[in-house]
Amino acid sequence: MSFQIFHPEIPQKMYHFTNYANAFEAAFEFKPDRPTSLLYEKHWDDYRLVGVMYTAPKRYTENDLDKRIPLSIAQWHEHVNLCFPPADRKKESIPPQAKFGFAGSISTKDECDANGGTFKPIVFNWMVHVYPLEKNQADMWDVNRGHDHDHRD
Repeated sequence: MSFQIFHPEIPQKMYHFTNYANAFEAAFEFKPDRPTSLLYEKHWDDYRLVGVMYTAPKRYTENDLDKRIPLSIAQWHEHVNLCFPPADRKKESIPPQAKFGFAGSISTKDECDANGGTFKPIVFNWMVHVYPLEKNQADMWDVNRGHDHDHRD
């Protein structure tokens, strides 16, 4: 399997190494042995594998998600209300003062339009992260690990 790092140029709490073939398959069938992404935390110059991410199609209902990985143990999420920068302002997507992108402060279409960005109400598909090496179930399914959930992630 071939996994490629997603946005290595942007400092992140959690780096996703994505297998695009697995992501495509996930739209049709759930295969626990074929995660969409491997999740790594960066420690100095090294990456440490900490978990996996599975995806499901945007069209899925809560019942569909529950059949893949039960909602009683896992919290599926989407990336919503994102504003992507115009070509000449890509540096404004880099934390800690990001205006655009996944860590950006812009969260409405009107504000995005006013800043020349491209607004997306939903990006990607449903996602769930699993940290199988953790010692307790709450940490295994922690939806906040590696994400800025104060920002709609």
